[in-house]
Amino acid sequence: MSHSVSAHEPPDLSSEVRRLFDDLARRRPDRRPFVSGECSPTLDVLETEQAVEIVVDVPGIPADGIRILIKHNTVLIVGEKDRAEPSRTPTSFHLVERDFGRFARAVRIHTAVDASRARATLANGELRVAIPRIVERRGREILVPIDAGTE
Repeated sequence: MSHSVSAHEPPDLSSEVRRLFDDLARRRPDRRPFVSGECSPTLDVLETEQAVEIVVDVPGIPADGIRILIKHNTVLIVGEKDRAEPSRTPTSFHLVERDFGRFARAVRIHTAVDASRARATLANGELRVAIPRIVERRGREILVPIDAGTE
């Protein structure tokens, strides 16, 4: 298999990112006030004969804290991870490595897929988005017969 996917964010998706963040805010009115900052959950992109799969580490993020949109062969995954409640006693951190805040990850897919049949599952802190592949018709050789008309 060739390299047919890449992880980057095309500039034309910024309005979709804002819209998905707004949707998250409306659907989660009980969430704690947003902690400024961004995080970038790690992801893997796998391609099999049947599907392209995107696997994202999202521990501590509920399903209602994530939105997935597929547009122009780009899978956009947007979400927000709330900061854990601090200890009720005075705390002095020795090490801080965990990310909190909003995130937007975009994965460009360069192979033919059926986005209408995409499915996502969230289990044990792992989000798995599977998009079935379809037979690529562009670039296929087609021999065009010539009808030799009579004059």
